[in-house]
Amino acid sequence: MNKPVSALPTVATSLHKALFAPDSIALIGASADESKHASFPQRYLRKHGFAGVIYPVNPGREEVFGERAYASVDKIPHPVDHAFIMLPARLVPDAVEQCAERRVQCATIFSAGFAEIGEEGRRLQEDILKRAQRTGMRILGPNCLGIINSIQHVALSANEALEIPELLPGRVSLLSQSGSLIGSLLSRAQSRGLRFAKMISVGNEVDLGVGELGDLLVDDPDTQAILLFIETIRDRERFATMARRAYAAGKPVIAYLLGRSALGNELAASHTGAIAGNSAAVEAFLRDNGVIRVDMFETLIEIASMVIGRHPPGPGKVSVMTTTGGGGALLVDNLGLRGVGVTGPGAAAVAELAAKGVQINDSPLVDLTMGGTNPKMFGATLDGLLSSPENNAVVTVVGSSSQYRPQGAVVPIIERARTATKPIAAFLTPNAEESTRMLADASIAVFRTPEACADAMRAYFEWHPPIDSPKLTQAPAADLVRVAQGRGPVSAADSARVLTLLGIEQAQTVTLGMSAADQSSIAELKKIKFPVVVKIISPDIAHKTEAGGVILNVADEQTLLTALRQMRTTVKQRRPNAKLEGFAVQEMRKGLAEVLLGYRVDSHVGPTIAVGVGGVLAEMYRDVVLSLAPVTVDTARKMVEKVRGLAPIRGYRNLPLGDVDALAQAIAAWSSLARIPGSRITEAELNPLLVGGAGEGIAAVDALIVRQP
Repeated sequence: MNKPVSALPTVATSLHKALFAPDSIALIGASADESKHASFPQRYLRKHGFAGVIYPVNPGREEVFGERAYASVDKIPHPVDHAFIMLPARLVPDAVEQCAERRVQCATIFSAGFAEIGEEGRRLQEDILKRAQRTGMRILGPNCLGIINSIQHVALSANEALEIPELLPGRVSLLSQSGSLIGSLLSRAQSRGLRFAKMISVGNEVDLGVGELGDLLVDDPDTQAILLFIETIRDRERFATMARRAYAAGKPVIAYLLGRSALGNELAASHTGAIAGNSAAVEAFLRDNGVIRVDMFETLIEIASMVIGRHPPGPGKVSVMTTTGGGGALLVDNLGLRGVGVTGPGAAAVAELAAKGVQINDSPLVDLTMGGTNPKMFGATLDGLLSSPENNAVVTVVGSSSQYRPQGAVVPIIERARTATKPIAAFLTPNAEESTRMLADASIAVFRTPEACADAMRAYFEWHPPIDSPKLTQAPAADLVRVAQGRGPVSAADSARVLTLLGIEQAQTVTLGMSAADQSSIAELKKIKFPVVVKIISPDIAHKTEAGGVILNVADEQTLLTALRQMRTTVKQRRPNAKLEGFAVQEMRKGLAEVLLGYRVDSHVGPTIAVGVGGVLAEMYRDVVLSLAPVTVDTARKMVEKVRGLAPIRGYRNLPLGDVDALAQAIAAWSSLARIPGSRITEAELNPLLVGGAGEGIAAVDALIVRQP
C-alpha cells in the first residue's frame, strides 16, 4: 500500500491520484474531540469506506480514533500522498515546509486566515506557496473544505453534510469557489436521486485553481459533466483552455455565477463600464468559451442529465405536454419570461395522433388533462411530439399521479428517453420523491420547480460552441500603436485619428479653440453646413451632457456664437476644475438608430466588446450584449440580433432596414483594439454611433478613449 517515492508515476497521473484517490493521507492537526471540525475528516474517511492509510498528526496524542498518531509529518516512516492541514494560519507555513521536505505530493489547506482577510493574510498565503514550490508540492486552498470522491470512497473534507448515511457514486463532478456550498449541493442532489463523482472546494486558489482542476476532470473517466459554482475568474487563460478541452471531449461545463447584481460591478468612466461590469464580462467569457450558464442554483443541480451527450442545438423551440393544466401553464409562462420559444406539435402530428384515437390541439400547451395519466395516451402523445419537426426539445409536466402512480405518466417518459434523439425533461408538480429518483436513475433531467425547468431550457438553447478569435491579417498601424501605448488623456484629434485608422466613418467635425466664443466670425465653419451640434472638448469630462457640454440644432453662425459663450459659462460652473481645450462643431447627422459601441478591458477576463442601445439613456435601458474581443464580423452581426432595442433596424414590423452590415463591420473594427500590442487603453466608447438606412452606412458622432493612468 505504501509506495517508495522513487516508484511514483508521472506528474500528471500522480497529481490526479494524489488529489482524488490517495493511498495515504496525513491529517495534520487531527483532533480526537468529535465535536471539533479537526476530527471530521478522519471520521468521514472511515465512515464512507476509505481503505487507505490515515496518519493523524497530533503531538499531544499517541492515537486518534484508534489509529496511531505522529508528532509531525517528518515522523511518519512511510510515504504520504496527500496532507490535509487543519492548523491555525500562523502554523501552516511550517507544516507546508515539512510536507514539502517530506515529498508529500499535494496538500489541502483547510485553515482560514489568508488572502480572504486582507494584506497580512495574503503575504502568509504567498509564503506557503513559495515553500511548496521548492519541491514541486501542489496546494489546494487555503481556506478550503477539501475533496469528495464517491467513486473511490475518499471523503477528505470537514463538511458536515458528510454525516449522511451513504455517499452515492455519480457521473457529474463539481468545482466550487464556496466550500460550504458543496454540502448544500450534495444533500440537495442525493435527496432527489442525483449523485456526484467528485466534489472539490477550491478555496483561495493560491496554486491549484478551477482551470487546472477542471483539466483533471476533463481527463477523469468517471466524470461526464463538470459543474462550477464560481464568483470570479482568477486565471482566464487556464480556465478557457479547460472549458474548450471539455467541450471537445463532449463533457458539458455548467456554471452558476455568484455576484451578478449591480453592487458587484466595478466602477468605470464610460457608460460601457457602468452597464457591462465584471459580472456581465464573466458571463460573456463563459458563453464564448462554450460554458452553459444557469441563473438558478436549483438548475445547476438538475440540468446535467439534459445536456450530457449532447451538443449545442442552436436556435429552437420547446413543446410542452401536461397532465395538469395549471402546472403546464406555469411552465409555459416561465419559458416565455426567459425568451424560450414554445410551439405546438404541428398539424401533421395532430392528424397522426387523431388516427390513433388521441385528440389534441395544435397549441403551445398540449394539455391531456387527468386522462393523460393513461400510459397509452401519454406515451402516444409523447411519441408524436418527439417525432415532430416543430420542436427541438420536449418537456413533460406531470401532476399528482407522479406522487403515487408513476406507472401512469412517469414510466412512459423513461421508456422513450432510452431512444429519444431530443432532450426530454420532466417537471413534477407535487413532491414526488419516488418518481424523481426513477427519472434521475434513468438519466432524465427532472425539475422540482417551473422556474428551474425554464432556466435549464434557456441555458440549453443559449449554449453554443467556443468562439475563436479572428486571425490577425496585418499588424496595427504605427499611429494606432502610438495612441494606444501613450499615457494620460487621449486628445480629440487622436480619438478621431483612431477612428480613421480603424475605418469607422465619422460625422464631419471642425475643432475651435476656446477663444472662438469671443470671435465675430469663424472662417473654419465654411467646411460644414448648418444646423450643427456643439460639444465641449476636455480630457476631464467623459460625459459631456451632464456638464452642459452639448448643444444640439444650432441653426446659424450667430446662434453658434451664443451657444459657444453659453457652453463655456455653464461648463465652468459645473466643472470648475476641468481643463477646457476648445469646442467641436459637428454636422447634425441623423440615423435610424443610436448605438452604443463599447470596448473595455475587464480585470478578470480581459478585453470585451459591448453593443447596445445608445444615447444619453444608455445606462437606464441597459440593453446591451457583450462578447470577448476581438470579434469577427459574423459574431458582431449576431450580437446586433440579440439587442432588443435594435429590432427596428432589423426590419421589425416592416420598419425601414438599417445598415446592419456597416454596423457589424464597425463593431469588428472597434473590437480590434484588443489586438494592439502594449496597449494602455482600458475603455473606449462610441456613443452614439448613428446607423443609417440600408446601404447608407454608419457615423460616429462621439468617441471616448481612456488609457490607464
